[in-house]
Amino acid sequence: MKNLINMEGKIVLITGAKGGLGTFVTESFLTAGATVVGSSRSIKQSDFNHPLFTAMEANFADAAAVQKMVDQIISRFGKIDVLAHIMGGFAAGTIAETDDKTWMQMLDLNLISAFHAVRAVIPAMRKAKYGRIVAVGSLTATEPHAELGAYVVSKTALATLVQTVALENADANITANVVLPGTMDTPANRASMPSADFSKWLQPNDVASLILKLTDESAGLITGTLVPIRDR
Repeated sequence: MKNLINMEGKIVLITGAKGGLGTFVTESFLTAGATVVGSSRSIKQSDFNHPLFTAMEANFADAAAVQKMVDQIISRFGKIDVLAHIMGGFAAGTIAETDDKTWMQMLDLNLISAFHAVRAVIPAMRKAKYGRIVAVGSLTATEPHAELGAYVVSKTALATLVQTVALENADANITANVVLPGTMDTPANRASMPSADFSKWLQPNDVASLILKLTDESAGLITGTLVPIRDR
């Protein structure tokens, strides 16, 4: 189906841009005509062969590194219209067996990285009186689950963070929403659950399409929402 959303002239920062979902999100924005800055710890310019794509490596657990990258984007392109925060991580285990390293890893990947990203882009968006922020949460993390404590806690906190951003910045025409996908058909999920019925899983392209729609001009009244997209 032809993409009807036109993002020409928009500057889009995508975190986790070459992951299992991030690749589809990046390609969706590029297809819509956006200028995309794709970031992760190991992304390369050659990961996306497109004239509107720019790769910038950054460690999102490092606040100074994130701010430096955002400053570079604004210096080069003059603005950031959209932040699509795709990066995240998963770990299972009971609370009793979760060690400090795993706990902090979940917080770093699912919450602190998002905090650093949104905090860095908000001043420029407020100055421009325009911005679209979309983060990827999890349908699982809408309520407590046994043996998923660190993951659910970090993703639930992410949702609260983004909803708070929505409340604090509605006066500046900045929207902030969280997409809550079910299980997605990614290589990592297939490897971790080889006996599952993959046909029931969400296609990443469908999630990417929803993220793109939430950043469109027509979605300007949608903010502070948790948007579920379920697998079959």
